[in-house]
Amino acid sequence: MNEEKSSYREIFKATSIFGGVQFFNILISIIRAKFIAVIVGPVGIGIFGLLTSTINVITTLTSFGLGTSSIKDIAFANENKNSEKLLEVISVLNKLVWYTGGLGMLLTLFLSPFLSKLTFDNYNYTWSFVLLSITLFLGQLTLGKDAVLQGTRQLKWLAYANMASSSLSLLVTFPLYYLYGVKGIVPAMIVMSCVTLIVTQFFYSRLKFILPFVNFKETWVKGKGMLQLGFFLSLSAIITAACAYGVRIFISRFGSLEQVGFYNAGFGIINSYVGIVFSAMATDYYPRLSGVIKDKFKFISTVNQQGYVALIILGPILTTFIVFVNFAIIILYSKAFLPTQSMMQYAIIGVFFKAASWLLGFIVLAKGDTKMFFWIELSANAYQTVFNCLGFYFWGLDGLGLSFILGYIIYLIQMILISKYKYGFYFEYTFLKIFGFQIIIAVAALGSVKVVSNTLISYLIGVLLIIISAVFSFNKLNEIMNIKELLLKLKKR
Repeated sequence: MNEEKSSYREIFKATSIFGGVQFFNILISIIRAKFIAVIVGPVGIGIFGLLTSTINVITTLTSFGLGTSSIKDIAFANENKNSEKLLEVISVLNKLVWYTGGLGMLLTLFLSPFLSKLTFDNYNYTWSFVLLSITLFLGQLTLGKDAVLQGTRQLKWLAYANMASSSLSLLVTFPLYYLYGVKGIVPAMIVMSCVTLIVTQFFYSRLKFILPFVNFKETWVKGKGMLQLGFFLSLSAIITAACAYGVRIFISRFGSLEQVGFYNAGFGIINSYVGIVFSAMATDYYPRLSGVIKDKFKFISTVNQQGYVALIILGPILTTFIVFVNFAIIILYSKAFLPTQSMMQYAIIGVFFKAASWLLGFIVLAKGDTKMFFWIELSANAYQTVFNCLGFYFWGLDGLGLSFILGYIIYLIQMILISKYKYGFYFEYTFLKIFGFQIIIAVAALGSVKVVSNTLISYLIGVLLIIISAVFSFNKLNEIMNIKELLLKLKKR
């Protein structure tokens, strides 16, 4: 029991740390965006966005998903205290990021005129892409060091590295934008890449690994598994991006550009702010699961424990979003975006199903089942895209929220069946109980804002349901971590 409580505490601690880091990084991004907007104006924002999105596409194509695929092997060797294997995997990864980073840089150099023409419909930005090619190389080196910190579960150092690089990048790039305006965009992007690598290298070097030498042939042979899994990860990311692009095109054709903006804004809030919880949990969950994936009892326990903590955290947050989403929209955007309210409220219910299926998706990754992962993602993207298009065609923005729920219900059923019959996984009763309770509360909150016509009464019911969800979560958290005892100890100090 003490071991189980310790495990829960580790999960909650890691989620808290990286939830804070994610929030801090979002805050830095908002400040940076505001500053750029004031200095370089809408045109500068447009240029920055186009350059960044183009570089991101090439990065996705050439990075081979090593930032995710390598964590599996690093975590497994680290968990089993196989130092020889750990050093070998890290050494191979260090070589692979040089090769893939070089590939991305050379591809960008070679395609720079084409990228300028494709992105801006002229050749004026050819030299911008030539200069930015170095960011692909630097970014890939940083990615490799991040993967080592995450795989070895040096979570504090990883958190410090993320926060320090974000802060320093903001401070260093301010003068460039201020002095050079639009012309400072490319130098600022390069400086950000350099700062991030230097900071990450500082924390990585504290591990003091003495790595064995591996030649090109050994790197290819020993890194083949990483590259194979990473390739399918990159391919699925491209498919996801293409499907999202297709949905936006469909909305613009059968609706309007304004509705595309509503769609982007609504799901942007859900993915950015509710998504903080997912990002924070994944930082610890994936390496931890990868370390025990070959032990059936341990990996089933790990998934259920992570799911339990996820629902404890998400339940009150999602219920609060449903009740007060209109305030979130006004604060983060403006009253002009209030038409997204209903779409977002429906979609938030779908986040519960997304959370459960998200837990199971990492099992496939940790198992290294590359083909299975690819076909799962391909099929899920296909039917979700169809649901989105049909939902919007018949019910407008609300239809997009409803299609999100339907898509993730089917995806969860799909993942449960695959996880059960291929890997022997099952959800424990404790997880199912809290899942059922929290989703009933959230649906009741949705019903209160949709059915009750009196706004004040609707909010009162909503607040009551938020309190019920929060009290339930606190009691469950106390059961697994003994919060009251921890608070008493802190009080005595």
